[in-house]
Order: sequence, then C-alpha cells, then structure tokens
Amino acid sequence: MKKKVLSFGELLLRICPDAGGAWLRENTLPFYVGGAEANVATALALWGIPSAYCTALPDHLLSHQVVAYLKEKGIDTSRILFQGHRLGVYYLPKGKDLKNAGVIYDRDHSSFWCLQPRTIDWDTVLHDIGWLHFSAISPALNARVAEVCDELLEEAVHRGITISVDLNYRSKLWQYGCPPTDIMPGLVEHCDMVMGNLWAAEKMLGIPVNAELTEGPKENYLEHARISSERIMHAFPKVRWVAKTFRFDHGATGIRYYTTFYTGGKLYHSREYISDAILDKVGSGDCFMAGLIYGLWQNKQIQETLEFATAAAYQKLFIPSDATDQRAEDIAQFMTTYER
Repeated sequence: MKKKVLSFGELLLRICPDAGGAWLRENTLPFYVGGAEANVATALALWGIPSAYCTALPDHLLSHQVVAYLKEKGIDTSRILFQGHRLGVYYLPKGKDLKNAGVIYDRDHSSFWCLQPRTIDWDTVLHDIGWLHFSAISPALNARVAEVCDELLEEAVHRGITISVDLNYRSKLWQYGCPPTDIMPGLVEHCDMVMGNLWAAEKMLGIPVNAELTEGPKENYLEHARISSERIMHAFPKVRWVAKTFRFDHGATGIRYYTTFYTGGKLYHSREYISDAILDKVGSGDCFMAGLIYGLWQNKQIQETLEFATAAAYQKLFIPSDATDQRAEDIAQFMTTYER
C-alpha cells in the first residue's frame, strides 16, 4: 500500500486589501486559498509526493468549490470533514508579514475552530498515512482544538507515523488563557521533526534565546541554532530532526535568507540568499517545511534536502499567493543558476 503525507490544519481564505484603500473605489479585493498546512499539502502534491489534507469545512457551495480547487492541485481531499457553518478568513494588506500587526483574523466559530475531541474517526483519517504534518497555529485557536491535536498525535504515534511540526507563532492567536509553553511541549513530545526559528522555539517551548549569540556575524546565529537544536532534542527525545530559518531584512525592501538542519549530532546550514526586493512573505516557511518533507520522504542526503527546501522557500518570496507554484525541476534549475 502506497503511503501518503497528511497535512492537518485549518483552510483559510486570505483577503488582501491594499493599504491605501483603493479596493473600495475599484471594487476589487484579491484573495487566495491558504492556511499553513494547505500550503504544505499543495507543494508536496506539485512535487510528486502523495499528499492528503484534512480540515473541517461547512457543507456549502463555496467549500465544495475550494475542495475542487485542491483536487485540481493533486491533493487527496477525501479526509476533509464537512461540518459547522463557516470558513476561516484572514485579512492581510499587500506586502505585510503574517507576524505584522496588520493581520486581521476572522476565525472564531469557523468549522475548524468548532472541532471537538473524541468526535473524529482517526482510523479513516490516518488510513494509508506515513507522515503527518501540523503546525502550532491549530492549537493556538482554543483549548478544544489543542486537545484534538493531542488526540491526533497520539493516534499517529500508535500507528508508527512520522510527525512534523512547524512552530509558527502568531501573536494575535493564543487568546484563550493558556500560553504556548503550557500546550506545545505536550504536543512536540510526539514529534520526529521540529521546524521554527530561534524565537519561536523560545515562545513555544521555553528554549531560551541568548541575546549575545543573536548579535553580530552569521556564525553567532549558526552557533545558537546548534545550541537550540540540541536543547530541543534533549527536552524531547523522540525528535530526530530540528530545522531553523533565518530571515532578515536587507535594505528597505529586501531579504537575507538561510537555514539550518540539525540531526545525528551535526548542524548543516544552507547557502545564503539575498534579494533587494521581494513580493510576498506569506507561505515561505510552509514551502521550506514541504521541501524538508520532500527530501526526507525520498531518503535524499541531508545537505541536498536542506538546499532544496531553502531554495524553494526563497523562491516563494516572489510568488503572490499563499502556496508555491514552482515545480521541483524549476527549483533545481534555480539552484544551479542563482547569483547575487
């Protein structure tokens, strides 16, 4: 039986008003289908990895149109739950980052937000799954969804499924009285791969950031990546792989980007990419995670896996949507031709 990678999380519509308000006069409001886990599922399907997606959507015309759109991308949508009454939405002015104060969430009482523990048939959801991916965005919604995540991870561990987590931190979430450090460690203890930057590891897992090591040259950051990764593995013995991203402003509108991957007592780091201007920050981290899964799923060498994932994430910065549209061969070609 051919196994699949399952991404679990809330599907969202991203609505993008311009900062100046021209959308009101022009009667146009761009939107994209997204959500962190849907972005991962889309990339994996595009790159030829058997990809499935599980979320909860209302049973109406708009949802079914979105599901048809995901099917066109090659994603197995058979595990999507149809229940509840509304799709989650977020508003993000063009050019803003999800961590920026400009993001507006409209997710309360969405179908996914209303998920309840002990109501999902995990035998059906996890049938023929070899890898499960989720992010810290889901347990940030409310205590019930956090419990659903824990339930899912326990079921996945019982079945021997590899589990990855992205420690995305969203300051406007986590509003239900529990800090991330009360919830995330209990989920991460089930995981095989942890991805997130130094500051997310501190916010989510209580792994401290040493200010002395996050100033000065790149070598300082690489050393801190090694220390943080080792601390994560010490705190969570099941973890085999720790990945970190470093994305810094370059000039007024540009980006410096590189990543690290720690496994087997060794820290790997990618080449560094620099651009004087980018188009869209949304989904870059999801593309990086998908690239890691892509390489590990195919048993590629660690350095090769890391370089592919980093190039894919960097390329996503120039694509105006939540998910990548770059094929694996396009990314490989870019890696051979990139020059500053």
